[in-house]
Amino acid sequence: MKSVLLHVQDDDTLEQRLQAALAVTRATGGHLSCIHVTPTSAYVAFDGFGGIFVMSDIITALAHSEDAIRRKVEDRLAGEDVPWDYEQVTGEPVHVIVQRAALADILVSGRDNPHGTTARTPIRLLGDILQKARIPLLLPTKDGDPPDFNGTALIAWDGSYESANAVRQSLPLLKLADDIRAIQIEKQDDGRFPSIALMEYLSRHDVSAELQVVARGSNPLGETIVDEARRIGAAYVVMGGYGHSRAGEAVFGGVTHDFLKDCPVPLVIAH
Repeated sequence: MKSVLLHVQDDDTLEQRLQAALAVTRATGGHLSCIHVTPTSAYVAFDGFGGIFVMSDIITALAHSEDAIRRKVEDRLAGEDVPWDYEQVTGEPVHVIVQRAALADILVSGRDNPHGTTARTPIRLLGDILQKARIPLLLPTKDGDPPDFNGTALIAWDGSYESANAVRQSLPLLKLADDIRAIQIEKQDDGRFPSIALMEYLSRHDVSAELQVVARGSNPLGETIVDEARRIGAAYVVMGGYGHSRAGEAVFGGVTHDFLKDCPVPLVIAH
């Protein structure tokens, strides 16, 4: 993963995003590209008669905001030991981010912060990026330390294409882990890739992992995954992400929405 893309937003999770982006860039010896997108709609105002216009004071305020966040990020990265660049773009956020992600290996973003007083990353935006980008998303926790990619990794495996894609796209990170565990929630006999296929795939890439099959109990699946991650001290969780059409078919489908909204463990998720 030599090309790391960081989605910059001036919200309460910016420092966590920066720390996670720096961690993965250092671990892989890569280059960090930061992108801040100002939505085109931010320039538009409406009058009481349904008219649409652009006010000069809005343009000035947005320019000041863009300059402030650029200075904040550039000052933060100035003393770091990784190569980086910064780009300011005006456009439709999902389109711009997905376009830049086409030549990136992983995208670092953040979650909605309902307790924050500044800008947020709506869960719908994250969901759209997850569906359209062809790279994994790294979502740090809202607080706590950045993931240690030389630590323990947990794979949430359900045998789906999305789960397989997440493992394959995260392989460069998994190769760095000291320990890899895979958790499968109850056995699947419905045509999904069996857990033995996961073990075989990883072994062919010289990656060793330990599989644990957990019976599906009364607790929500997300809690089961988080409990296991905490039990083994996982630095991050790798899992597949699902859209509305696939969520009902996937064992972890309902977890996607919950984990995009909040997760106490750093998440590497791919569609």
